[in-house]
Amino acid sequence: MLSKKTLALLCFLVTFGALAQIKGTVTDANGKPLPFVNIFEENTYNGTTTNDLGKFELNVKTPGTHKIIFQYLGFKTAKQVVEVEKAPIVVDVVMQEENITLREVVINPKDNPANEIIRNAIKNKKENSEKTARYKSDFYSRGIIRLKEAPKTIMGQKFDFFDEILDSTRSGIIYLSETVSRITFQKPDKMKEVIVASKVSGKDNGFSFNNAASVNYDFYENYLPFEVNVVSPIADNAFNYYKYKFEGSFFTENRQQINKIKVIPRRENEPVMEGYIYIVDDSYAIYATDLSIKGKQMQVPIIDNLTLKQSFSYNTNSKIWVKNTQTLDFVAGMLSIKVNGRFTYVYSNFEFETTFAKRTFTNQILSFEENANKKEDSFWNTIRPVPLTEEESTDYLKKDVLQTKKKSQKYLDSIDAKHNKFRPMDILSGYSYKNSFKKWSVNYDGPLFFPSFNTVQGWRINAGLSYFKRNEEKRSYTSISTRFDYGFSEEKIRGTFNFAHKFNNINNSLLSVNGGSMVSQFNRSNPISNIVNSVSSLFFKNNFMKLYENNFAALCFEREVVNGFHLYTNVEYSERKPLYNTTDYSVVKSDDLYSSNNPLSPNDETTAALTKHNLVKANVAMRFNFGQKYLSRPDGKYNIPNDDYPTVTLGFEKTMAATDKAYEYDFVSAKVGYDVTLGNKGYLQLNLKGGKFFNAENISFVDYRHFNGNQTHIGQGDSYTNVFNLLPYYAASTNDRFFETHMEHNDKGYIMNKLPLLKYLQSQLILGFHNLAIPDRKPYQEFSVGLDNLGFGKLKVLRVDYVRSYQNGYQGDGVIFGLKFLNVLE
Repeated sequence: MLSKKTLALLCFLVTFGALAQIKGTVTDANGKPLPFVNIFEENTYNGTTTNDLGKFELNVKTPGTHKIIFQYLGFKTAKQVVEVEKAPIVVDVVMQEENITLREVVINPKDNPANEIIRNAIKNKKENSEKTARYKSDFYSRGIIRLKEAPKTIMGQKFDFFDEILDSTRSGIIYLSETVSRITFQKPDKMKEVIVASKVSGKDNGFSFNNAASVNYDFYENYLPFEVNVVSPIADNAFNYYKYKFEGSFFTENRQQINKIKVIPRRENEPVMEGYIYIVDDSYAIYATDLSIKGKQMQVPIIDNLTLKQSFSYNTNSKIWVKNTQTLDFVAGMLSIKVNGRFTYVYSNFEFETTFAKRTFTNQILSFEENANKKEDSFWNTIRPVPLTEEESTDYLKKDVLQTKKKSQKYLDSIDAKHNKFRPMDILSGYSYKNSFKKWSVNYDGPLFFPSFNTVQGWRINAGLSYFKRNEEKRSYTSISTRFDYGFSEEKIRGTFNFAHKFNNINNSLLSVNGGSMVSQFNRSNPISNIVNSVSSLFFKNNFMKLYENNFAALCFEREVVNGFHLYTNVEYSERKPLYNTTDYSVVKSDDLYSSNNPLSPNDETTAALTKHNLVKANVAMRFNFGQKYLSRPDGKYNIPNDDYPTVTLGFEKTMAATDKAYEYDFVSAKVGYDVTLGNKGYLQLNLKGGKFFNAENISFVDYRHFNGNQTHIGQGDSYTNVFNLLPYYAASTNDRFFETHMEHNDKGYIMNKLPLLKYLQSQLILGFHNLAIPDRKPYQEFSVGLDNLGFGKLKVLRVDYVRSYQNGYQGDGVIFGLKFLNVLE
């Protein structure tokens, strides 16, 4: 007996196998192929579009007479009556250029006629949007990205990653994928998508990330969700950002008048689009869009230009204009690398609903049917609404052959043989040995790169040895590593060991065991990096990093228990020992003295901040991501934060088995993080943290709550919502209670793009506020104003802030220079 799943699959295949097909080519009067022609059955929601070569395929469900509409911007709408039998029907269509005339609109001499049309479009957009507020539909997407004239080297390093797929001009397709899915959608953002089929060129287990939720660009909404919110040409406040020009009108096949409106940005640096929007007369619904935006306007400088085109079709039965085709074209480049691409989307077979059942939408917004990536070519040839070009067909064939070759042990062993060659210099720089077929590697990190300096160890170098094995199907891994560092002034070597195993990519369960001996900062958050401390010490004699020796063994486990609820546990045994300065070396000779390694007494070189002791510390932390959405893929679960809700973390820490009972304590903490987008006015980040110690009057200074200060005037990270920019590192450390407030507003160019001269920086204005409250001390506060996204050309990695601090009155001010690339170097 057939199972329900097997029967459903057979019915599905029989249904699609029974479809008849209309195919052909669409050209202009000169025989030039027309890409992205909107093609659909009259008064249905069954449609498709042409590919880059003007070719199309349209599946129809029943034989007989079918009226097919061909709609293309700048050309007269064409209708073909086709008698469909079982065999494919070939229909070649020649489209004639549209005669756009100004006579179809009554021109008001007191007003730009385009303005009146746009005002009516804005006035009626809620009504027009509501017509497609709830629906089910089929969805098809195809993405292709090409690399053009790739350089052989970049910054002196070989660029040969794509050599096997590039042609003689070093150009070729580097990404090609397709998906077929069924979507259920309710405005503004409720989505349920089931991927029926997925295909990635060159990957037989490839699951494409193409999906409907990520490309839901709705011009009836005020903003389009790119890297920054882009203002729609018919947004409520559109006239603050756009000017409009009426370029004429034309009539559709069913005699509906379409107005062609040129969209012109008022200020070229703002997140706005330019091009054309086509508005239906009387209903003022959208007929089509052809709009572009520069990468710098979206604050994505790597993109040169992005073009978004949409076409809508009309059903005289339902009287609804619905989007059935969309393309997203882009040109991008950086460091001599030039890429371009197109993503094509086709919506069809709409079913409009007045309401959905309560449990229709859940936090799971995407899932895959079983074997969605195993569909045969015969399936794709039947269901694919946009035919492949010869270039795309060739790419699938070429990469299938290449993939088979690349998966063979013979090929992988030959590649490894080249990679695994040992050179004497590798002793200093590092070496790795791979077995790609068995998916494991051994890596040695040499001591040559990234040495550092501190006044406890002097010049410090480190080296490490690690083993890594991965499981690509489960996206799990096992790693074993050990690392040693040596301080030349201290003349001491220390080492640590780490074992980690990630069980799966569904709940991200991770077990780790580590231990050894290491030099640690009193603030385990490591507020000052090795690079910054080295420069600060060697050139300015500011040795802000304060250290102690930690001999430890720890066991950690973390996982997502249920969607949005993450659990972290850790048990650690520690032996803490005091350390002292062992060197006064500096590059720049100065009479200034280094401070001691005691953060409580910077001028006392003989007294330590702690005495040697042992203890066991246990931690439990719970993080709640309320309203978290997620994508369920066969290769893992991918979480999507919900901007409507904050993230809450609760923690409990307990120490025991200490050398001295006085070192034992309990500690509870809480943190609330909330990021909210404020339309096109940027976004606000809020980070609130608080905690309370119990029975902690005489605990070790190591276990105090230390706050992330900064005395170097160097900032790191994309935001400063976890740091006090001018607070000395250990000036406010407490073993009682505390409350921190960190706020930053990034205007994403909303204000800066309007200021003369400054708008050319393409920068972002950042306003910050920080507050720290602890007992027996006036609250410490900081106010800051800064510019982010500074740099040269497309390299935007700099930030500058002016900060003023207050504590019972004005305390001081300073400038913080943000260097984001330091995070990579660390």
